[in-house]
Amino acid sequence: MANVLFLEEVFRTEGVPEFTFVQPPNYNEILLDVRRTGKPVILEGQSGTGKTTTVRRIIEELGDDAKTEYLTSRHAPDVTRIEVVVREKISGRFVIDDFHRLSSELQEQIADTAKLSAEQGDQASGPKLIIIGINQVGSELIQLVPDIAKRTGIHKIAPGRKSDITALVQRGSERLNITIENAEQVYEETRGDYWLTQQICQSICAAANVTKTAAEHTRIRFNIGDVRQRVVERLRSAYYPAVKEFCRGRRFRPSNDPYFKLLRQVGSQESSIVDLNEMANAQPDVKGSINNIKERRLAVLMDSKPLVARHFYYNSETKTFAIEDPALFYFIKHLDWNQLRQDCGFREESPDFEYEVAISFAGENRELARFISESLAALDVSNFFDEMFEANFLGKAWSEQFKEIFSKRSKYVLVLLDQYHAKKIWPTFEREHFTPRIQDESVIPIFLDDTKFVGIPSDIIGIKFKFDPNHSDWRGGATDDIMMKLIDKLSS
Repeated sequence: MANVLFLEEVFRTEGVPEFTFVQPPNYNEILLDVRRTGKPVILEGQSGTGKTTTVRRIIEELGDDAKTEYLTSRHAPDVTRIEVVVREKISGRFVIDDFHRLSSELQEQIADTAKLSAEQGDQASGPKLIIIGINQVGSELIQLVPDIAKRTGIHKIAPGRKSDITALVQRGSERLNITIENAEQVYEETRGDYWLTQQICQSICAAANVTKTAAEHTRIRFNIGDVRQRVVERLRSAYYPAVKEFCRGRRFRPSNDPYFKLLRQVGSQESSIVDLNEMANAQPDVKGSINNIKERRLAVLMDSKPLVARHFYYNSETKTFAIEDPALFYFIKHLDWNQLRQDCGFREESPDFEYEVAISFAGENRELARFISESLAALDVSNFFDEMFEANFLGKAWSEQFKEIFSKRSKYVLVLLDQYHAKKIWPTFEREHFTPRIQDESVIPIFLDDTKFVGIPSDIIGIKFKFDPNHSDWRGGATDDIMMKLIDKLSS
């Protein structure tokens, strides 16, 4: 019998597989660029395609005397080291992983260093940079320094083909002296994700009590549903807290579920990297929720919760959302979303709105409207306050936008009613469109004076507030009289 190997040595879920590594189709092209002195190399692709594993394997194969440092943006000391390398142009080979998570400033410095190395070619004395990131990292780097495109090796590693995954399973099976029957189901489950293939094969073998090379040849059959359930349960303790934290948002309220809806939609996609603008346009059922959080709230959530930032990535400029860990993506794809909704404490799913609150006001009360808007935003309540969204609506007619927002795209309309609201053209226009919603109890009036309005019943329950912008503590009064009541309403 061949040497006895442990299951975890054969089907490896950590590090570089020794026995089951499969070269991507463009492996040799990548090797040539990695071997070339000074030439910057960029590897891009979605999670689980083996970018880092491929680089490590190539460097092992080169077997040269060049020292290689592996640095990642996820590790603070590594980021400091990257800063030193690009500032001092230190010679050596440096693999910079998760490039997309670095600050824009540091990305530009890396791009400048790459350009210098590319210009010097084989005579380069500075760092040899191998940059790894998610999709489009190559084009983004070129945009920072456009003239390095032809001198940089940019490679996209695609998911494995069926033949690649078949070869991986076969190599591992031979080492363990087994045959995995109906093995084609492995590819159907993983769709070419190398890490997931290793994990699925490991789980199949463990369930069949094969934990090392079998003394006698063993044939294994499996049920993919059972395997999937075991993998998800195994991952639960590692990922469920982060998933809940993300879904509950920065400040939990039982009705505040746009993060939940976003993540559920991402879990239904083939790719773990999505453009939220494209997703919103393609998925009308969750368009409101995505638009609700993609401009500001999602980035604030990442900044305020380290656990969330560690597991999810978001670029608020490009609107790219990514789940970079293939294990986490697989876990999310097979979650019990009804159970998660219950565990998060959300009420039954509500209609999808782009804004929880739209604020209608006359210009004389803009300062009060701005204070309410900022207070709501601090409490993670999405709201429409016109001056916050002027850039979004450039080239569009305000009349059409206001009509949509106040009639259907907001869950509630908060209206500051007074003599100015009654006289002004725009407030009157807004009022015409939200007044029919009074019967649905989705209009919250704030009475600033005793002005009467057609279509707004005199006995409707609202908030009375005397707004005097010259009073030194009007904000404290607005907090007590307006915000406390409003949050109670939104949380009920």
